[in-house]
Amino acid sequence: MSVKAAATHIDWTKLSTSLGLKTETVAALGAFRKRNEEARRVLSDLKEQKTAVDFAHYRKVLKNQAIVDEVEKAHKAFKPTTYDVSAQIKSIETVEAKALDRAKFTATKVESELADLQATLKNIETSRPIDELTVDDVLKSRPELAEKVDAQLAKSKWDTKGYNDKFGYVTLF
Repeated sequence: MSVKAAATHIDWTKLSTSLGLKTETVAALGAFRKRNEEARRVLSDLKEQKTAVDFAHYRKVLKNQAIVDEVEKAHKAFKPTTYDVSAQIKSIETVEAKALDRAKFTATKVESELADLQATLKNIETSRPIDELTVDDVLKSRPELAEKVDAQLAKSKWDTKGYNDKFGYVTLF
């Protein structure tokens, strides 16, 4: 796909909303979009304009034929100036390469976050309800809890600090 064809198929709203871009990046994309659309509009307008000069018409309309001859001579002698824009093109290509690298990095980051979220969602959907869990299940999934409980029991600490404040004092008789 050519660059022109790719540029016309950009879904700007999806680009700015679905990728989780920063606000300054979205603003820069919006400004770029406006400049791009304006440049396309100006280019289209310029392509539609007539570029040939009808000197015969001016010879009929104007009395001073010498002016028309002079302008026609200058028009034929005109050679457009060419500019070396290789430095500007090189800087544009450098910026484009950096932007492409950032876009690839962002895409990789988004894909990995999406995979993590899908794995978490699957884990949540397939997990057992809390009322069906046993202490052995919890200790199996979090072995460090067993170590903490054993350490507290070894120090003859039977209470959990802050538990009564949070859940109230409950005694069983």
